[in-house]
Amino acid sequence: MAQQTAVLIDGGFFIKRMRKISPSNAFDAIFMAKQAWEFAMAHLSNAGTRDDLYRIFFYDCAPLQKKMHNPISQKAIDFSKSKEAVFRLALHQELMTKRKMALRLGKLSPDVQWTFKPQVAELLMKGKMALTALTEDDVIPSFRQKGVDMRIALDIASITLKKQADRIILMAGDSDFVPAAKLARREGIDFILDPMWHPIPNDLFEHIDGLRSVCPKPTRLVTP
Repeated sequence: MAQQTAVLIDGGFFIKRMRKISPSNAFDAIFMAKQAWEFAMAHLSNAGTRDDLYRIFFYDCAPLQKKMHNPISQKAIDFSKSKEAVFRLALHQELMTKRKMALRLGKLSPDVQWTFKPQVAELLMKGKMALTALTEDDVIPSFRQKGVDMRIALDIASITLKKQADRIILMAGDSDFVPAAKLARREGIDFILDPMWHPIPNDLFEHIDGLRSVCPKPTRLVTP
């Protein structure tokens, strides 16, 4: 009898890794949705057998859609028209058309602040850049996602306790899932982590039953 497998995808992590794997498709919603579904299906093939798919869960957050003024230029910016917002909304629509795909959306924190880009902040701290040299391109809005990690943990717990799957595949890159993984493993769930070739700490192996990346491995650009 085939096992039931649930695939959970941390959307923010997935998009970030896909932009390293296929930079030319960084804002292609159709391509991204197709890859998410195909990678999930690739996990159903296991040691020569074929598992049954319970469901694919994709976790993300609605994009920033506020109107704000750039603190350097005072120019008004409508983030709902930004390339990222248009891509994210299109991706969510594409995902909802995929078979057995459940879209789980968190929310953005209403407190959105401007911050320096990391490389600009480093130059400022080292005294290699003056405040008077700042341009509108040196700052970006800073915001937090709310509810995404909680939804992942709740779904792992629900799938486990309701016996809806025998195996859980989690495509993620941090250790926030560890408490939920411990619960799943205690209840007999085979818990596999797919970090999409992203390095993970050695001590993380004790909290999972296996490690498997099915996506292409990102190529490292070598500068001359």
